[in-house]
Amino acid sequence: MVPDHRHQRDRHLTWISEYYGRAIAEMRAGGHLIQDEVLAHLWPTHHDNGNFFGTNTVDIDGELAKLDTDGYRPLRHIPATASTVN
Repeated sequence: MVPDHRHQRDRHLTWISEYYGRAIAEMRAGGHLIQDEVLAHLWPTHHDNGNFFGTNTVDIDGELAKLDTDGYRPLRHIPATASTVN
């Protein structure tokens, strides 16, 4: 049976979108001005962090160990000098 890459892609895009929302909310809560007009130009398919047409190898136990109590991996924090979005 040939894997249906659409399902893999859809799961990936949903998860990336969820993390975009979490990152934006955290930045706004930290006082960063992030304009909705800028966010309108973001979309999760425009990045190289997904392999939609190959095999993904995942250390399930290692990944599960990274989850917080809400079931999310922690967001990576960037230096304050590089985190300002105007």
